[in-house]
Amino acid sequence: MKAFVFPGQGAQFTGMGKDLYDSYPVAKELCEEANEVLGFRITDVMFTGSADDLKQTRVTQPAVFVHSVIASMVMTIQQPDMVAGHSLGEYSALVACGCLSFADALKLVSARARAMQKACEKQESTMAAVLGLEDSKVDELCQQITDDVVVAANFNCPGQVVISGTKSGIERACELMKANGARRALPLQVGGAFHSPLMQPAAEELQEAILATDFKKPFCPIYQNVNAYPQTDPEQIRQNLLLQLTAPVRWTQTIRNMIVDGANEFYEFGPGDVLKNLIKKIDPTVSVG
Repeated sequence: MKAFVFPGQGAQFTGMGKDLYDSYPVAKELCEEANEVLGFRITDVMFTGSADDLKQTRVTQPAVFVHSVIASMVMTIQQPDMVAGHSLGEYSALVACGCLSFADALKLVSARARAMQKACEKQESTMAAVLGLEDSKVDELCQQITDDVVVAANFNCPGQVVISGTKSGIERACELMKANGARRALPLQVGGAFHSPLMQPAAEELQEAILATDFKKPFCPIYQNVNAYPQTDPEQIRQNLLLQLTAPVRWTQTIRNMIVDGANEFYEFGPGDVLKNLIKKIDPTVSVG
């Protein structure tokens, strides 16, 4: 069974999507539609912008989304049997399974990016990658810091968990992780504490847009970040998407559940190959393309 997966923020690069734009009429059409929906030429930033230009959250998230959706549309592989996306990538996955239209999903991604940027500006916060500890141990150590916000945010693969919280909390947590056997605890160059309670203002701002958007029944299950389970009910998908900004991304569990349910061929669509590498670490026996 074929599973399509889509990356999140951080996979962007200068020149992304230019080859698709030049080679496929549908790619050019969707890129121009994206420029119109967003009200600025995001393609100019994608194709010729600097790395710093692409790091702006209001640009990064729509750019990765547009590239990912187009990449999945121009490939000659059959339709997926199941889909999933990492954080922002969940929106690309929702288009790939027919739950959201390209334009509606792009509007939500743009609103999400703006809301997250505002939340980041309210409080100094960050994230860090913890390597070499069990998921449960990272969770346990985060809970020991009770006077600051620190949570496990991304369960990426065995031995790799990203934590999220206030800047002071993350600094303390990194020392605690290393003192308890972590091979490394590395602060990340991100704008804020994604997938943590500090994103609650963004979630509240995004809620109105999500509730006003038409979600259709997907033609195949989407395995969602918040619980790693397959969903086909539009209202349940909508509710899980509302929770996504403040809840952890359960990627390890998602991939394992997809494999248990029959996935043996995984295809990543979007800039980079981050998810391919994570899937290989989660289960080296499956095919990754």
